[in-house]
Amino acid sequence: MAKNFSILHFSPQEAKDLLISWLTLSLAFAVVINPVFFNISNLILSLPIALLAVGTGFILHELAHREMAKHYGFHSEFRAWYPGLLIAIGLAVVTMGQFIFAAPGATYFFTREVTRKQNGIISLAGPLTNIIIGIILLIVSGAIADAWIGKMFMYAALVNFWFALFNLIPIYPLDGSKVIAWKPFIWIIFIVISGILAFMPELFTSLL
Repeated sequence: MAKNFSILHFSPQEAKDLLISWLTLSLAFAVVINPVFFNISNLILSLPIALLAVGTGFILHELAHREMAKHYGFHSEFRAWYPGLLIAIGLAVVTMGQFIFAAPGATYFFTREVTRKQNGIISLAGPLTNIIIGIILLIVSGAIADAWIGKMFMYAALVNFWFALFNLIPIYPLDGSKVIAWKPFIWIIFIVISGILAFMPELFTSLL
Protein backbone atom coordinates (compact mmCIF):
# COMPACT_ATOMS: atom_id res chain seq x y z
CA MET A 1 0.00 0.00 0.00
CA ALA A 2 2.80 2.43 0.89
CA LYS A 3 4.45 1.76 -2.46
CA ASN A 4 1.25 2.72 -4.34
CA PHE A 5 1.20 6.09 -2.59
CA SER A 6 4.94 6.78 -2.72
CA ILE A 7 4.24 10.13 -4.38
CA LEU A 8 2.92 11.31 -1.00
CA HIS A 9 6.11 10.36 0.80
CA PHE A 10 8.82 12.98 1.33
CA SER A 11 11.96 12.91 3.39
CA PRO A 12 12.16 15.84 5.87
CA GLN A 13 14.85 17.54 3.76
CA GLU A 14 12.94 17.09 0.51
CA ALA A 15 9.68 18.39 2.03
CA LYS A 16 11.47 21.47 3.36
CA ASP A 17 13.24 22.14 0.06
CA LEU A 18 10.03 21.78 -1.97
CA LEU A 19 8.04 24.04 0.36
CA ILE A 20 10.69 26.77 0.46
CA SER A 21 11.16 26.60 -3.31
CA TRP A 22 7.40 26.77 -3.93
CA LEU A 23 6.85 29.77 -1.67
CA THR A 24 9.95 31.64 -2.87
CA LEU A 25 9.23 31.13 -6.56
CA SER A 26 5.58 32.03 -6.02
CA LEU A 27 6.61 35.33 -4.46
CA ALA A 28 8.92 36.04 -7.40
CA PHE A 29 6.19 35.19 -9.91
CA ALA A 30 3.70 37.34 -7.97
CA VAL A 31 5.98 40.30 -8.65
CA VAL A 32 6.06 39.40 -12.35
CA ILE A 33 2.26 39.16 -12.46
CA ASN A 34 1.83 42.48 -10.67
CA PRO A 35 5.07 44.51 -10.55
CA VAL A 36 3.92 46.96 -7.85
CA PHE A 37 5.63 44.83 -5.25
CA PHE A 38 5.20 47.02 -2.22
CA ASN A 39 1.46 47.50 -2.78
CA ILE A 40 -0.04 44.91 -0.43
CA SER A 41 -3.44 44.87 -2.16
CA ASN A 42 -1.78 44.04 -5.48
CA LEU A 43 0.29 41.32 -3.86
CA ILE A 44 -2.82 39.77 -2.27
CA LEU A 45 -4.37 39.52 -5.74
CA SER A 46 -1.31 38.18 -7.56
CA LEU A 47 0.04 35.76 -4.93
CA PRO A 48 -2.81 33.18 -5.19
CA ILE A 49 -2.31 33.11 -8.96
CA ALA A 50 1.43 32.57 -8.50
CA LEU A 51 0.91 29.87 -5.85
CA LEU A 52 -1.35 27.91 -8.21
CA ALA A 53 0.92 28.46 -11.23
CA VAL A 54 4.14 27.49 -9.45
CA GLY A 55 2.48 24.74 -7.43
CA THR A 56 1.32 22.98 -10.59
CA GLY A 57 4.14 24.03 -12.92
CA PHE A 58 7.07 23.42 -10.60
CA ILE A 59 6.02 20.95 -7.89
CA LEU A 60 4.28 18.49 -10.21
CA HIS A 61 7.12 18.76 -12.72
CA GLU A 62 9.68 17.71 -10.10
CA LEU A 63 7.45 14.97 -8.68
CA ALA A 64 7.03 13.54 -12.18
CA HIS A 65 10.83 13.25 -12.51
CA ARG A 66 11.04 11.67 -9.07
CA GLU A 67 8.33 9.09 -9.58
CA MET A 68 9.62 8.06 -13.01
CA ALA A 69 13.10 7.58 -11.56
CA LYS A 70 11.57 5.48 -8.78
CA HIS A 71 9.77 3.45 -11.43
CA TYR A 72 13.18 2.36 -12.66
CA GLY A 73 14.27 1.52 -9.13
CA PHE A 74 16.42 4.59 -8.49
CA HIS A 75 16.36 6.52 -5.23
CA SER A 76 15.28 10.05 -6.12
CA GLU A 77 14.70 13.30 -4.23
CA PHE A 78 14.38 17.01 -4.93
CA ARG A 79 17.03 19.37 -3.59
CA ALA A 80 16.67 23.13 -3.61
CA TRP A 81 19.38 25.44 -4.91
CA TYR A 82 19.12 28.30 -2.45
CA PRO A 83 21.35 30.77 -4.34
CA GLY A 84 19.02 30.31 -7.34
CA LEU A 85 15.99 31.08 -5.19
CA LEU A 86 17.60 34.25 -3.86
CA ILE A 87 18.50 35.32 -7.39
CA ALA A 88 14.86 34.75 -8.49
CA ILE A 89 13.52 37.01 -5.76
CA GLY A 90 16.27 39.60 -6.19
CA LEU A 91 15.89 39.95 -9.96
CA ALA A 92 12.10 40.07 -9.79
CA VAL A 93 12.23 42.92 -7.28
CA VAL A 94 15.14 44.85 -8.82
CA THR A 95 13.69 44.67 -12.34
CA MET A 96 10.16 45.33 -11.04
CA GLY A 97 8.82 42.14 -12.54
CA GLN A 98 10.43 42.54 -15.97
CA PHE A 99 12.77 39.58 -15.56
CA ILE A 100 12.84 36.37 -13.54
CA PHE A 101 15.49 33.68 -13.32
CA ALA A 102 13.91 30.43 -12.12
CA ALA A 103 16.53 27.89 -11.06
CA PRO A 104 15.12 26.61 -7.76
CA GLY A 105 16.90 23.27 -7.74
CA ALA A 106 16.56 19.84 -9.30
CA THR A 107 15.36 16.31 -8.74
CA TYR A 108 18.33 14.00 -8.41
CA PHE A 109 18.29 10.25 -8.77
CA PHE A 110 21.07 8.16 -7.37
CA THR A 111 22.42 5.27 -9.41
CA ARG A 112 25.69 4.19 -10.89
CA GLU A 113 24.16 3.15 -14.18
CA VAL A 114 21.34 4.71 -16.18
CA THR A 115 20.64 4.00 -19.84
CA ARG A 116 20.10 6.76 -22.37
CA LYS A 117 16.48 5.62 -22.72
CA GLN A 118 15.85 5.70 -18.97
CA ASN A 119 17.46 9.13 -18.66
CA GLY A 120 15.41 10.41 -21.60
CA ILE A 121 12.10 9.13 -20.24
CA ILE A 122 12.81 10.40 -16.72
CA SER A 123 13.65 13.82 -18.18
CA LEU A 124 10.58 13.90 -20.46
CA ALA A 125 8.25 13.10 -17.54
CA GLY A 126 8.51 16.66 -16.18
CA PRO A 127 7.67 18.63 -19.35
CA LEU A 128 5.00 16.08 -20.32
CA THR A 129 3.33 16.59 -16.94
CA ASN A 130 3.43 20.38 -17.49
CA ILE A 131 1.72 19.99 -20.87
CA ILE A 132 -1.01 17.73 -19.48
CA ILE A 133 -1.64 19.88 -16.39
CA GLY A 134 -1.54 23.05 -18.52
CA ILE A 135 -4.20 21.72 -20.90
CA ILE A 136 -6.42 20.73 -17.96
CA LEU A 137 -6.04 24.20 -16.42
CA LEU A 138 -6.76 25.83 -19.78
CA ILE A 139 -9.99 23.85 -20.12
CA VAL A 140 -10.98 24.73 -16.55
CA SER A 141 -10.27 28.43 -17.17
CA GLY A 142 -12.69 28.45 -20.08
CA ALA A 143 -15.42 26.75 -18.06
CA ILE A 144 -15.33 29.20 -15.14
CA ALA A 145 -17.73 32.13 -15.25
CA ASP A 146 -15.85 34.30 -12.75
CA ALA A 147 -13.35 36.40 -14.71
CA TRP A 148 -10.70 36.65 -11.97
CA ILE A 149 -10.71 32.92 -11.16
CA GLY A 150 -10.68 32.12 -14.86
CA LYS A 151 -7.66 34.38 -15.29
CA MET A 152 -5.93 32.61 -12.40
CA PHE A 153 -6.32 29.22 -14.09
CA MET A 154 -5.32 30.66 -17.47
CA TYR A 155 -2.11 32.11 -16.07
CA ALA A 156 -1.34 28.83 -14.29
CA ALA A 157 -1.82 27.02 -17.60
CA LEU A 158 0.58 29.39 -19.40
CA VAL A 159 3.21 28.97 -16.69
CA ASN A 160 3.00 25.20 -17.15
CA PHE A 161 3.45 25.53 -20.91
CA TRP A 162 6.43 27.84 -20.41
CA PHE A 163 7.96 25.46 -17.85
CA ALA A 164 7.68 22.67 -20.42
CA LEU A 165 9.16 24.77 -23.23
CA PHE A 166 12.03 26.12 -21.14
CA ASN A 167 12.99 22.72 -19.75
CA LEU A 168 12.97 21.19 -23.24
CA ILE A 169 15.72 23.53 -24.42
CA PRO A 170 18.49 21.09 -25.47
CA ILE A 171 21.17 22.57 -23.25
CA TYR A 172 22.63 20.58 -20.36
CA PRO A 173 21.48 20.16 -17.61
CA LEU A 174 17.96 20.98 -18.88
CA ASP A 175 15.63 18.09 -19.67
CA GLY A 176 15.77 18.72 -23.40
CA SER A 177 19.45 17.73 -23.60
CA LYS A 178 18.65 14.23 -22.29
CA VAL A 179 15.47 13.78 -24.31
CA ILE A 180 17.19 14.73 -27.59
CA ALA A 181 20.10 12.39 -26.77
CA TRP A 182 17.57 9.57 -26.42
CA LYS A 183 15.10 10.26 -29.24
CA PRO A 184 15.51 13.47 -31.30
CA PHE A 185 12.13 12.91 -32.98
CA ILE A 186 10.36 12.67 -29.61
CA TRP A 187 12.10 15.88 -28.54
CA ILE A 188 10.93 17.68 -31.71
CA ILE A 189 7.32 16.60 -31.14
CA PHE A 190 7.18 17.82 -27.56
CA ILE A 191 9.07 21.08 -28.00
CA VAL A 192 6.76 21.97 -30.92
CA ILE A 193 3.66 21.13 -28.85
CA SER A 194 4.88 23.12 -25.83
CA GLY A 195 5.92 26.02 -28.06
CA ILE A 196 2.49 26.23 -29.72
CA LEU A 197 0.72 26.04 -26.36
CA ALA A 198 3.03 28.63 -24.78
CA PHE A 199 2.80 31.18 -27.63
CA MET A 200 -0.65 30.44 -29.06
CA PRO A 201 -2.89 28.79 -26.42
CA GLU A 202 -5.93 30.24 -28.22
CA LEU A 203 -5.36 27.67 -31.00
CA PHE A 204 -6.14 24.91 -28.49
CA THR A 205 -9.07 26.68 -26.90
CA SER A 206 -10.63 27.30 -30.34
CA LEU A 207 -10.86 23.53 -30.79
CA LEU A 208 -12.85 23.06 -27.58
